[in-house]
Amino acid sequence: MSAVAPESHKREPHQGVAPQSAKAGFPRRLRLLRHADFDRVYELGRRHFSASLTVFYWARPEADSAAKKSVGSSGLRIGFTVGRALGGAVQRNRMKRRLREAVRLSPPPAGLKVDVVINPKKSLLSADFAAVLNEVRRAFVVIEQKLAGNAEGKSTSGAKKSPGPVS
Repeated sequence: MSAVAPESHKREPHQGVAPQSAKAGFPRRLRLLRHADFDRVYELGRRHFSASLTVFYWARPEADSAAKKSVGSSGLRIGFTVGRALGGAVQRNRMKRRLREAVRLSPPPAGLKVDVVINPKKSLLSADFAAVLNEVRRAFVVIEQKLAGNAEGKSTSGAKKSPGPVS
């Protein structure tokens, strides 16, 4: 008896799945990985709210990034947290996959030294992916605007300290 499978039962490679080498992933240098980094963003950072997610962000000081020439020295780093209250493992992993893809498709602003943590809401599972993508893009725009406003505010506040001549 022959152990050869008939032609109809042969497995073919999955259609539409990219091989590992061509996979457009989420590089390690763009991720928040340490628990201390997440805590720092929550404690020192600011928040941006939208319909299906909350974004926490914290601008890393220049001295911090100059002192560390390790993984943390790159620009924008992103982390995702999905609590158990949002569902089982399947739902939580689906939320993280959707968020990772939305971040990958919406390029973050260049040159910002920012740590970002994205917390989804339960509505993310039922939201249209285009809406999620728009929310992530909008969050990046808001972060860029707020941090640019802070940088301008700090530079102009030093000029106000010198008093003019008294008449």
